[in-house]
Amino acid sequence: MPFVTTTEAGVPIQGPSATLIYDDWYPALRTDTLEKGKLSTAMLLDIPLVLGRRKDGRVFAMRDSCPHRGIPLSVGWFDGNRVTCRYHGWEFEPCGGRCELIPSLSSHDKLDATRIFATAYPCEERDGHAWVYVPGAGRKRTEADHPVPELAKFGARYRSAHLRADLPCNVDHGIIGLMDPAHGPFVHQAWWWRSRASIREKTKKFEPIPEGFRMSAHAPSGNSAPYKLLGVYGQPVETTIDFVLPNRRTETIRCGEKWFSSLTTVTPVTSSTCRIDVIAAWNVFYHVPFVTPIAKFFGAKFVRQDQVTMIQQAEGLKHNPSLMLIDDADKPAKWYFALKQARLEGTGKHPMEGPVELHWRS
Repeated sequence: MPFVTTTEAGVPIQGPSATLIYDDWYPALRTDTLEKGKLSTAMLLDIPLVLGRRKDGRVFAMRDSCPHRGIPLSVGWFDGNRVTCRYHGWEFEPCGGRCELIPSLSSHDKLDATRIFATAYPCEERDGHAWVYVPGAGRKRTEADHPVPELAKFGARYRSAHLRADLPCNVDHGIIGLMDPAHGPFVHQAWWWRSRASIREKTKKFEPIPEGFRMSAHAPSGNSAPYKLLGVYGQPVETTIDFVLPNRRTETIRCGEKWFSSLTTVTPVTSSTCRIDVIAAWNVFYHVPFVTPIAKFFGAKFVRQDQVTMIQQAEGLKHNPSLMLIDDADKPAKWYFALKQARLEGTGKHPMEGPVELHWRS
């Protein structure tokens, strides 16, 4: 369950909400949780979902509500082909939502059950996630106008890992926390990452990309221990970081033929809570024993540090304090809010007129 902020009596406190972006793909859950013949539930953009996998292997996502009387479809049955409502036995083809059978219809009824549809969403499996396209009000389910996100990979042989963390804050705070370059020496103090004493001035170049921005290819921070490890390959190390609406941060690190790639998403579960998912793939240290569990161990610690900080921040945000963003470390956050506003208003206006150089200490 997502973390929530509560009163001393244990009553959940609703934090400040965020305006949500529709007409795009979001990761609903990990597909390794989908058991054969079983239904799973998830919440996405305040929408209750029921998900599963058909016998032919295709994943599906439906609104967890029968169009007849509103009972959750997740409490019904799934035989691998159809989802059956436990209230009146209505049967639905889950990928399209079409009703295939209404058991109560008699020979005197003229109702065509196949003209009735439960709400079904486009759903695709990528990198172990069930990605769901959530259309805005009035948009048809077939109008998916953005490609399904997928982690970049640079070879057939690689290892991979996934991490997740629930956050008690809205998606805006989750995203600007994700792109914040100045919190590292304070939130992520550790011998295996960096210390407060390692703070130094940084200069990074950014450039506009469609619906986002890119930290141009550069040598990674020399005061971060994991990056230093790549020096054993004896070749220049270069990293590129992109942020693209509505919620995606990608990082690619190249060192000759060696590479590391990650896709991080901050997904709105509700208008006031969100979830971080990280999927990573790499061929660095490919033959080192236990590299995957070691990477997951330290990666989980890193994400947990962010999670704890967000839980603590939520205590302050519940009082809706006045906040400020400063230059240059907060410039990416300002770009995010401007990009989001342009997306919501449909103007397509980009806040960056061209490449810029930012400076901060971290």
